[in-house]
Amino acid sequence: MTSVEQAYAEVERLTRARARNFAYGIMLLPKPKRRAIAAIYAFAREVDDIADEHELADEDKRRRLEELRARLTADPGDDPMLVALADARRRYPIPREALQDLIEGGLQDTVQRRYATFDELQGYCRRVAGAVGVACVGVYGAPHETERAEMLGIALQLINIIRDVREDWELGRVYLPQDELADHGVSEEDIARGQVTVGWRSLMAAQAVRARSYLADGRTLLPLLDRRSAACVAAFANLYAMTLDRIEERGYDVFAGPPHLSALTKLRIAGSGLLR
Repeated sequence: MTSVEQAYAEVERLTRARARNFAYGIMLLPKPKRRAIAAIYAFAREVDDIADEHELADEDKRRRLEELRARLTADPGDDPMLVALADARRRYPIPREALQDLIEGGLQDTVQRRYATFDELQGYCRRVAGAVGVACVGVYGAPHETERAEMLGIALQLINIIRDVREDWELGRVYLPQDELADHGVSEEDIARGQVTVGWRSLMAAQAVRARSYLADGRTLLPLLDRRSAACVAAFANLYAMTLDRIEERGYDVFAGPPHLSALTKLRIAGSGLLR
């Protein structure tokens, strides 16, 4: 039987190994909060991994996601992620609806690979990322600030979409709104060839403006949190903002891969949150 301590050790190990930016924020939290946020991250990671698994047919992905949904209300057994998440939910107000939304986002990835408009895309972002914010905000100590937390999650997802265009294309997905591609004269063939045209730059500049608007709304959460929770959330926001800055400096050429932020840079950004 997996003990709670073993379960938390595993989700923290997973977070350190897999999170690009997340781990640098949660290191600022006191241990109980850090472990709970790591459990939420591990759950979200499991959903993503199922939805993105190359070797699984879509119907198998849906089956596994529905099994994961059912296990939210069942005995967690020996699964470290579920054991840690169950304990975190006993300690903090982590709404089941937010976890269900994450699963709905994973299911959506198995049936929808294009988005006609931003309104349509926003609904997806709310499920796969806004829901993470909603799941975490009670751990931070502001369980009623779900709207601000959701806006921050959407902002980070919009930056992910800009950063991961090539990776998503290889998975058969285009998260840039189809009407905006057309408005800027960008075709999917341009994406496939990795062409950084004038239209591409104008399209991505518009996405960056939108992401920064959501990020500004999400940052209004910070004054409502205790010092260490605010520092954690500020670290997320600042790391993603710097990623977006680096993408802009490269003229929105995201096809060669995401910009690299060194571990030292990430530590400096995370630490600056404590000096607010």
